[in-house]
Amino acid sequence: METRLPGKDEYKKLLDLKEDHFNDLKSKDIKPSKLQETFVAFANADGGEIWIGVEDEKKTKDRLKGFQTKEEANDILHTVLELTEPAVENVDVEFIDFNDKGFVLHLNIPKSSKVHYCSNGDCFLRINARKDKIKGDRITQLGYAKGALVYEKQPIDILDVDEFEYNEILFDYMVRVKSNLDVPIFLKKQRLLSFREKELKPNVACALLFEEEPQATLDTRCAIKVYRLLTSDDTYKREQLKEAPKTINGPIENQIHEAIKLVNELLKDTSITVNGELEKFIYPSKAIHEILVNAVIHRDYSLNDDIHIRIFDNRIEVISPGKLPGYITLNNIYNERFSRNPNIVRLLHNLPDPVNHDIGEGLDTVKNEMKKAGLIDPIIEELDNSVKITIKHKRLASLEDIILNYLSEDSSNSTITNRMVRDLSGEDDVNKIKKAFQKLRKLGKIEPVDENASAFNFSYKIIDKA
Repeated sequence: METRLPGKDEYKKLLDLKEDHFNDLKSKDIKPSKLQETFVAFANADGGEIWIGVEDEKKTKDRLKGFQTKEEANDILHTVLELTEPAVENVDVEFIDFNDKGFVLHLNIPKSSKVHYCSNGDCFLRINARKDKIKGDRITQLGYAKGALVYEKQPIDILDVDEFEYNEILFDYMVRVKSNLDVPIFLKKQRLLSFREKELKPNVACALLFEEEPQATLDTRCAIKVYRLLTSDDTYKREQLKEAPKTINGPIENQIHEAIKLVNELLKDTSITVNGELEKFIYPSKAIHEILVNAVIHRDYSLNDDIHIRIFDNRIEVISPGKLPGYITLNNIYNERFSRNPNIVRLLHNLPDPVNHDIGEGLDTVKNEMKKAGLIDPIIEELDNSVKITIKHKRLASLEDIILNYLSEDSSNSTITNRMVRDLSGEDDVNKIKKAFQKLRKLGKIEPVDENASAFNFSYKIIDKA
């Protein structure tokens, strides 16, 4: 176990660190069995780092209280390293000597290819900044997902470690994450090297992140193609292309920025026909950003295809190679998360202004941004060997329309309440629904069933004009 002195500004960096999907801070007084739950959760998810010896941020001062001696951490190390079933391999353990403030124990936990359990038999999974206890079928699904080969870890024969010694893209990344490590050590610690016949070689993740043109290095296609199509039809002809499709190459962080820029340029000053009338594109930029990021970081890079972004007259389609990863399904995609490329996700997220800000919340953000813009939810489809996300230029029905349609479409729907409108529309703001009822009352469309009913039982019916 390595013991080192803190790096420049590391004290401040630790205190400023926000707990998230990849990072957690714990007091040195935590029970070893309790810490083991977090340790297991990281190993079962996408890996992560724990610093033991840092108090909760609610504590206003003296938050860094490390172990007075390294031996004080023996029970914790014994529990997480020896009593976890099965043992987690390749855990990086180090003590950081903050002098009079004590030793901070730093655990860097890799994502494991196995399902791990605490010594009492419980199983946990890291989701955003929390740990979830899982059991039964959920553990079975996790085990199935972990059995798959992780392509980002595959070594690349034609690359050597020394090729990255003067790599400007890698150097820029290391500056931004404030790393002073030597390049080979940095690559090894960040799991960007994999063994090929006892020799460490840069792997697929390393090439995708830091090669100037990984499209020329990898055996599979890994670019982004963007089309602007002057049609709304599913099938199209070459003459319906506004211009030749553009291919975006380069390391994946650059690809994301360039793709977002290009899509926004193509949407700028573009009108479409909706119900026979011209309307401006109003797709929220944040929704487009999240969809493109999701496609790049979660695609299957072992498949020989690019990401395709198609801008039609009434929708945008983003097609990402690979089926939904692990245990993710169309039914749980908004509630669960699983990274096909956990190292790529982690390394991009470690940047000071990452493209993937909210781990596991990208599609929720898309849904919320579309709703704010008055557009319907994104449509997610799993195709033969890809996932397609479509955002349509189709407006949500107004709350007034939802109320009147419900009361008019079926004679059995004689009354409606605030709660029913919330269920029908997905609108959570009870006051907005109340205002919609008031508007329809002023228009003479609806009336209360009982003016004296309690708020809980208050309901409306349509006014019979007969």
